Amino acid sequence: MIPLKYLLDHKEEVIQRLKVKHFDASEIVKQIEEKNVLRKKTQAETDAKLAELNQISKEIGSLFKQGEKAKAEEQKKYTLELKDQIQELQHQLSDLEKQIDELLVFLPNIPHNSVPEGKGSEDNLVVRQGGVTAEPNNGLPHWDLARKYDIIDFELGNKITGSGFPVYKGKGAKLQRALISFFLDEALKAGYNEVLPPFLVNEDSGFGTGQLPDKEGQMYHVQTDNLFLVPTAEVPVTNIFRDVILNEEDLPQKYTAYSPCFRREAGSYGKDVRGLNRLHQFDKVEIVVIEHPHRSYEQLEQMLLHVEGLVQKLELPYRIVKLCGGDMSFSSALTYDVEVFSMAQNKWLEVSSVSNFENFQANRLKLRYRDKETKKNNLCHTLNGSALALPRIVAAILENFQTEEGIRIPDVLKPYTGFDYIK
Repeated sequence: MIPLKYLLDHKEEVIQRLKVKHFDASEIVKQIEEKNVLRKKTQAETDAKLAELNQISKEIGSLFKQGEKAKAEEQKKYTLELKDQIQELQHQLSDLEKQIDELLVFLPNIPHNSVPEGKGSEDNLVVRQGGVTAEPNNGLPHWDLARKYDIIDFELGNKITGSGFPVYKGKGAKLQRALISFFLDEALKAGYNEVLPPFLVNEDSGFGTGQLPDKEGQMYHVQTDNLFLVPTAEVPVTNIFRDVILNEEDLPQKYTAYSPCFRREAGSYGKDVRGLNRLHQFDKVEIVVIEHPHRSYEQLEQMLLHVEGLVQKLELPYRIVKLCGGDMSFSSALTYDVEVFSMAQNKWLEVSSVSNFENFQANRLKLRYRDKETKKNNLCHTLNGSALALPRIVAAILENFQTEEGIRIPDVLKPYTGFDYIK
C-alpha cells in the first residue's frame, strides 16, 4: 500500500508512474485527496474540542475551590455535551480513515524508474542469457516422457482431484524431493534461515503481502474457517514480520521456506497448460528478505545471482528478463523473471520471479525498523523470489537431458537422487 503522505506529496508523479502499469489512478487519487481534506478538518475540530474540554475541566476545579458550586455544575453539564461532540467527531474521523485506506488498497505499487514500458511478456527486456541453447532436438515433450518412464501420472491426479494435480511416482517423486532438498541446502549456504510455515493463512496475512483483495479469485478459500491455501511461501514467511519493529542493525532478515503452492489459475485455460507447464498445485522453495531501504536494490541483485546460480548448477540454458509495466504484479516495484529453455517445446519457461516490493508490503504489514541514530520508526523494504519453482524445472530436465539411455540427472542432483538416470 502506497504511504498516504508520499501519495499526497507526489500525486502527479504517482499517477504518471502507475500509467506504466496501465493503471489510471487519477480518480482514486482525487477521491483520496478530497477525503483527506475532510479528515484534516475533522481532526482539527476534534483537537479543538479536546483542548476546550481540558481547559474547562481545569476551570471546574478552580470554581469548586472558590465556592462557586452552581457555576461549576453548569460547566460540568457542558463538558458532557462536549464529550458527546468529541465522540461523534472521533467516529467520523475513524470512518474517514477507513474510507481512505479502502481506496489506497486498490492502488498498485509504483514501478521503479527502470521498469520498461510494455503491455505483456513480449515487451519484457532480456538482461542476459546463459547456458547452451541448442536447436530443438526433436525429442519428446515432458508429458510423453513422464508416461514413457512412468514417473508422473496426470490422469491419476485428474481422477483423485482434477486437472492440474499430478501424481509423482517412483523416480519422479524422488526427483521432486531431491530438487527441494538441493534448493533448500543452497539457500542455507547463501545465509538464509529455513522455516517451515503453515500452508493455510488468514485474511490479514493475505492482505499484508498484497494477495488480498487483488488476487482473491486466484486463491483457494476455505470458507468455513475463512482461511486461504498459500499461493506461495512468500505469504506466510513475510507475515512472520507483520506488526514487528526491528532494530536497524538486525537488517537484513533472510529466510527460506519450502511449501506446496495452490493457485486456481482462473482464466488460464488453453494457455500453455499442458503437462507441468501450469498446475493448480506445485512445489516451490522461496527466499524472502526484509531489508533497509538504502540496500534493497543491491539485495535484489544478490538474490537474482543466487537464483541464476541454481539454474547454472542444474546445467540448464536460461535467460533473465526484466518485466515491463504491463507484465508486473500488483505489489511489485521491480521484477526479474528467470526462464529456462525447453528443447522439446522450443520455448522459454518461467521458473522464478525475483521482486523488490520496496515499502508497499511493509506499509500493509506495519513492518518497520528503528533508526539507530534518530530512534524513529521507518518502513522496511521487502523482497522475495522463487528459488526455485519445481514443475517447469522438472519439465526442462526431462526434455533437455533425454538420451537413448534415459533421462540424465544433472551432476549436482546425483547425491540427492541416488541414481544417474531415469530409465
